[in-house]
Parts: sequence; C-alpha cells; structure tokens
Amino acid sequence: MAKRDYYDVLGLSKGSDKAEIKKAYRKIAMKYHPDKNPGDTEAEAKFKEAAEAYSVLNDEQKKAHYDQFGHAPEGGMGGNPFGGGFGAGGFGVDLSDALRIFMDGFGGGGGGLGDIFGGGGSRSRGRSKGSDLKIKLPLTLEEIAAGVTKKMKVKRFEVCTDCDGSGARGNTGKSNCSVCHGRGEVQQVSRSMFGQFVNIQPCSNCDGTGEVIANPCKSCHGDGRIRNESVVSAKIPAGVHAGNYMTLRGEGNAARRKGQKGDLIVLIDEKEHDLFIRDEDNIYLELLINMAQAVMGAELKIPTLTGKVNLKIPAGSQSGKLLRLRGKGIPRLNSHLVGDQMVKIQIETPKKPSKQEREIYQRLADYYGSRSKGDGMFRKIKSLL
Repeated sequence: MAKRDYYDVLGLSKGSDKAEIKKAYRKIAMKYHPDKNPGDTEAEAKFKEAAEAYSVLNDEQKKAHYDQFGHAPEGGMGGNPFGGGFGAGGFGVDLSDALRIFMDGFGGGGGGLGDIFGGGGSRSRGRSKGSDLKIKLPLTLEEIAAGVTKKMKVKRFEVCTDCDGSGARGNTGKSNCSVCHGRGEVQQVSRSMFGQFVNIQPCSNCDGTGEVIANPCKSCHGDGRIRNESVVSAKIPAGVHAGNYMTLRGEGNAARRKGQKGDLIVLIDEKEHDLFIRDEDNIYLELLINMAQAVMGAELKIPTLTGKVNLKIPAGSQSGKLLRLRGKGIPRLNSHLVGDQMVKIQIETPKKPSKQEREIYQRLADYYGSRSKGDGMFRKIKSLL
C-alpha cells in the first residue's frame, strides 16, 4: 500500500519549520493516542502514521532526503536509510516505536528509556543490540556516473565461533540471572495523564540473556564476540551525491551473547576529479584551443566520463563559449534522465611564441593596423562574472 505524504499526514506544507512540525504532531498524537481510543485499530494506525511522519520530518538529515526523494521505489534512493536503501522514506514503526516517539515529542526524554509500551509488543525486547558503525566511502565521478559495487574493510565485533556467541564454554557454566530471574528484561512502571506506561529494558546484569556465565569461553572471555576485520560489499546506484548515505542491516557490531547485530551506515563522498567539475547532473570541462582553431573551427577529441568523443568547434568561437554534449553527464538518481557535459572554450594566447609564430602574428598585426585608425574598439561590459 502506498504511503501518504508525510506533510499531508501532519497537515503541513513543505516549508514548515521544526516548531510547526512538532505542534502539528502533538495535536494529532493527542487525538489518536491508544489510551484515548482503546480498541480502535483505525486510531492506532493513524497514531503510528503520525509518529512515522514526525520521526522523519523532525530529523534534519532524514527530512532533507525525504524532501528530495520522497517515497522512492524500494531499493533505490528514498528507500529506508536503515534498511539498505538510500535517503528517507519507508520508516515503518510499530506501536512501541510510536509510543517512544510520542514520549520524545512531548519532552519525555527517550535517551536511555528503551522501548515504552502501552499494551503493544516490541521488536527489540530482551536481548541487546550491537552498536552501529559508520564508514565514509569516497567515489570517483566515473563510479558515480556508472554505479558501482564497492568492497570495504570493516573492523567490528563478530560472533565468537567457538561458543556460537553464547559466551559460555560448552553447555555448562550458565545459571539464571538473579536480577531479572531469567526473563532477560526488567520493568519500570510510570504514570502519565494518558495512563500507565511500562518501560521495559534489557537487564544490564545479564545483557538481556536471562543467564549469567560462570564458565566463560576462553576465546571471547564470556563476551560472545571477538574483534575482527571483514570485507563488506555495497551496491551503489548511479547518480549519488556527497552526503547521501545507505544502511546495511546487520553489518555493524555484533551484540554480546547472541543479541541483535548493529547496522553499517555508509556515507557517500565524492573524490575531486582532475578535469571535471560536477554541478548536480551536469559536468563541466574547460577546453583550451589556439587562435587558429578559434577562427577557423576544428574537430577535436575530448574526454568524457565514459571515454573520448569528437567535438566540433564552430568557426569564430569566442572565449567563454559553452558547448553541450547531451547525455554525457551524471544519471539522475532513481530516474532515466541523464545530465550533460558542458565544455567551456578558452582561447590560449602563446606566452613565448616561436620565430615563425611571431612572423605570422606580425603580419596579422600589420593587416589589422592598416584597417584601423589607431584607436581601440570598446563596448560596455555585459557581466562582471
């Protein structure tokens, strides 16, 4: 089912600022909160939809990606940035997420609160999750234009193979945690104007496993994971920009004792090119030609991102003239459109002409001198840029 526009969900226009976004979200969240609408599945769906919209529009980076790409098709830019795609969009939330976002939006903190429940389930209940990792991936313009699969070396915690992540030596040495009594989680009850909230967090004594280890694994010393360097592949679509990112699910640090793996966030960067300058989907190249080529015209081979092509220089070309090679730029992300290559003509004046060149230019100077009255030619400057 197609997602509604996040601005429409909150009744906002695209230029709304943070204060307006928060105010609109609070109004809708208060109206459709589950405690005010017990058993109403439609109200719960609207509550979760509003929380999803707020979680994106209230975050500057996610909002910028969403403004540019919206709900793009799955797998392209605009897919869930926490699920292998690019950009912002597809931020599905369950009721526990929606309640957590609700508390955050109402100044309830959120930092260290874990998942807040008001009757709903949890996706990350019990066992802890490994931390996320970030890596910067520099790309050449050629790679950006074509799309590329890159392999990256990542230093991270991985599951210990000797104990299969349990942290224990063999099947011995485990006992129930005395703090959570084997449940793997602890609860704290708080009350609000909407009723009772139960804050459920992984038990810190056993890391959410419900068990403590008396006979730890010799390789990982009971941690359930070891430090290692791995190679991770990422398929980068054509047309990405510096500042775009993608998230590889489960490629971050392993959690202790069989917890959920973290994610690997890949930040895209652009390498500076020796010849080309990028402007969105177009690229620019400066071409130096001599005076004879400018006056008489010429056909020259010039570089593009995909190889050399012939370019016809019109006779009488002036410095600053722009010539366009259509379709030789950068593909637009998640689109069939392709930018152009713009070639700026620059006439090169020889600083140390040879004897033969001096003789030719002298004849030209004599020719033009015989046709003028000795005064220069003037005209008003069209632009200072």
